[in-house]
Parts: sequence; structure tokens; C-alpha cells
Amino acid sequence: MSPEPRPRDGPLVYIGQKPTMTYVFQVVTQLNAGPGPVVVKARGNVISRAVDVVEIVRRRYLENQVEVGSIQIDTERLVNREGREMNVSSITIPLQRIGAPPAPSAPPPSA
Repeated sequence: MSPEPRPRDGPLVYIGQKPTMTYVFQVVTQLNAGPGPVVVKARGNVISRAVDVVEIVRRRYLENQVEVGSIQIDTERLVNREGREMNVSSITIPLQRIGAPPAPSAPPPSA
């Protein structure tokens, strides 16, 4: 199996079995850390959790400050524990911070 390509511009948050709010805080932290997009990715049964994470970030924590990019859906072929190949659905949701507060500027030179 070939390695997963890294997102071009920002961090990748994989959604798994942890509580939803764990991922919400990861995404919010990454969006606050820099101007680039944050990519939320999930496979299989946790796709709905990924959608929940994005919606909580958009509607509760960073209301009117986050734009959802072009969502991609795919089917990945994985090998399960028994060694058989299986198809697993996946979703990739890029989030971009909009209207971010300006970065602090340098203090004015003293006279």
C-alpha cells in the first residue's frame, strides 16, 4: 500500500474513536495557529463524526470565521486483520479560516 499524500498547505486531522470534542479542539487549535487550511479526514464508520466535528467548529466555536472547501469522497482498499482486502469509504474536508484577526505587528520604534 502506498503512503497517504500529505495535504499541500496545512495539517491533517484524522478522525478516529476518541470523543468528538477532542477533534474539535485539535481543529480549532490548528486553525488558530496559522493561515493555511486544516484538512479533516475520516474513513468508514467515523465519517459521521468528521462531519460533526466540522459542524461544531463552524457553528459553535468559529462561527462565520471558517469556510469549508471542496469536500472529497473516495473508496480506499485496505487489508483487514484476516488479510483480506476490503473497500472502505473515506471523506476529506478542508477548512479555511476567513476573517482571521491580523497578526500582531512589531511595536513602533521609540524616538
